[in-house]
Amino acid sequence: MTAARTAPKRKVLISGAGIAGSALAFWLTRLGYAVTVVEKAGSLRSGGYPVDVRGTALEVVRRMGLLPRLRDAHVDLRRLTFLDGDGGEVASVDPHTVTGGVAERDLEVRRGDLTEALYTAVRDDAEFLFNESIDTLDQSAHGVDITFRGGGARTFDMVFGADGTHSRTREMLFGPEERFHRYLGYCFAVFTMRNTFGLSHETVMWNTPGRAAALYAVGDNDEVHAFLNFARPEPPFGALTSPEAQRELVAAVFADAGWEVPGMLVAMHDADDLFFDGVGQIRMSRWSSGRGALVGDAAYAPSFLTGQGTSLALVGAYMLAGSLAGGDHAAGFAAYERDTRGFVTLNQGLVREGGAALFPTTARALEQRNERLRELSAMPAADGRPAHSALTLPEFTPMT
Repeated sequence: MTAARTAPKRKVLISGAGIAGSALAFWLTRLGYAVTVVEKAGSLRSGGYPVDVRGTALEVVRRMGLLPRLRDAHVDLRRLTFLDGDGGEVASVDPHTVTGGVAERDLEVRRGDLTEALYTAVRDDAEFLFNESIDTLDQSAHGVDITFRGGGARTFDMVFGADGTHSRTREMLFGPEERFHRYLGYCFAVFTMRNTFGLSHETVMWNTPGRAAALYAVGDNDEVHAFLNFARPEPPFGALTSPEAQRELVAAVFADAGWEVPGMLVAMHDADDLFFDGVGQIRMSRWSSGRGALVGDAAYAPSFLTGQGTSLALVGAYMLAGSLAGGDHAAGFAAYERDTRGFVTLNQGLVREGGAALFPTTARALEQRNERLRELSAMPAADGRPAHSALTLPEFTPMT
């Protein structure tokens, strides 16, 4: 027992200081690991679109001691209104009837608030290196040799990719993204703009076949989150690396749209926080390779259409760290994949290609959706979809 206390801590590197990376750092430090986190951005990303924490993930944040803080940050969306192509109201519903969430229990918080809470909980116990990223990664029998973009080199016992859907760590460990990316047939753009609409604690969504525009007011402040989504058979590869091409593509798709869309397009051109991407999932037969493993969107991005990306990141980080409580990486990675994959598969299965329930691509499908929404408007909120709570968290014992 004494020898174990004086033995040097096993050193691990996490790429990405977002939700999955910070949560993984939290649990690994509590299991006795010496954790370094690299983040290519210069600081934590503040703001951001609100994200959901549901089901099993609520138990993760409770065990982290963060539930009271996140309850205080809950944005309390109270109404979701759907409009037709002319701007007329189709239905106004309780958001939980659409999301499958549970009122008074599930959380919806700004992404930046969640990231800040996670970072604050672990920053004194782990080393965070901002403006830094992995340049090269070489595995050997004794560990993982890393060189950093900013210069310098270190050796770690393990390395983890928590760097998102377009993970560079995954590329270094497993190969190009196209091997694992499953495009779901939509593209989207999100940004903030002035709240000149009088919206408060609500979302208003306009739809025509294959197109959607939404304004999301998380409170009574002067800004709203703007969202533009559209169906597209093939991924827009040419636009993914060019903000100007992204703006041009979105503007062309919505050029004849009514409602508030023309003003949204003007605001998009001036927005300094535009985020554009194709809607897709990451599907992999394995999440680990040697001494490296992936977590969160890098391993199993479910897409925003499921509403479960944040919850999968939190649950996956807990399960990965806990599986390494015994110290052996090979056995730990095997346990992580064995015990977590069913939960991931179930939640990724909440949406299929071209089948997003809120974004029909034909006039008939849109009318059918609208009929369902009219029926929902008279119904109470649901008790939550089983997928959100389909995993019971095990208890893990730290290394001795």
